[in-house]
Amino acid sequence: MVVKVGVAKLGNIASGVMAELLLDERADREDMQTFMATSGTKLEPADVDRVVSNLKAYKPDFAIVVSPNGVLPGPTGAREQLAAAGIPVIIITDDVTTKKEWESVKASNFGYIIMKADSMIGARREFLDPVEMADFNGNLVKVLAITGAFRKLQLAVDLVIDQVKAGKKGAELVLPKIIMTTDRAVEGEFTNNYALAKARAAHEIAMAVAGQNVKGCFMTKEWEKYIPIVASAHEMLKVAAMLCDEAREIEKANDSVLRKPHKKDGVLVSKNKLVAKFE
Repeated sequence: MVVKVGVAKLGNIASGVMAELLLDERADREDMQTFMATSGTKLEPADVDRVVSNLKAYKPDFAIVVSPNGVLPGPTGAREQLAAAGIPVIIITDDVTTKKEWESVKASNFGYIIMKADSMIGARREFLDPVEMADFNGNLVKVLAITGAFRKLQLAVDLVIDQVKAGKKGAELVLPKIIMTTDRAVEGEFTNNYALAKARAAHEIAMAVAGQNVKGCFMTKEWEKYIPIVASAHEMLKVAAMLCDEAREIEKANDSVLRKPHKKDGVLVSKNKLVAKFE
């Protein structure tokens, strides 16, 4: 059978840039297909309703709702509407675990993957232009990829695809409930301890970026003070991306980069040597 995965992308976080691509990296899987509907940059109710309508029409076996601040009314309404239509939902969002609404999400039947290092951008007009926005997201994608956070996200969604292939559906599906900490992200990704240390540092820095951007965007009113704050957060993320490059170069020098591509039937194969066949 072919598993249908719907992706609702509401607004933008780095995980949303890659969510469906991580499941079919060479666009040759024959066991599943994805359909992505987006609200664009905004989370307005009309935009969200349009996304939900498109996903309902697609009739996926399960859906992923990826957004910043997944406890806001827009993302909350989207997943509730999809669930009311009988579609199981996995939430992918940035760190909402300190917000009061988090407890209801944790206790719900929704799956979730909380990407703690998928940090908020420094969205101050005096600082953030399109180039800076793209550069920030590029650095964040690199950090989430090389530290292992994206792989763990992909593996969690693949497990749900495998359940559908095995005949489970609807409420029978066991959905992931994951908080992507540094320890979880880097687990099993590196053979060299210095590479591991650099990746850990990168993930920790990326998580700390959010605190600086929240301070600069919401807690500081004077423009001459908040501009350096958000700029410093972006500098932090640039350093995190550099650490990731260094970690991967160490693994490359050792010829030990871990590769786990999908075969056409969705099975994952693995190797740690560049010039070698997959097992």
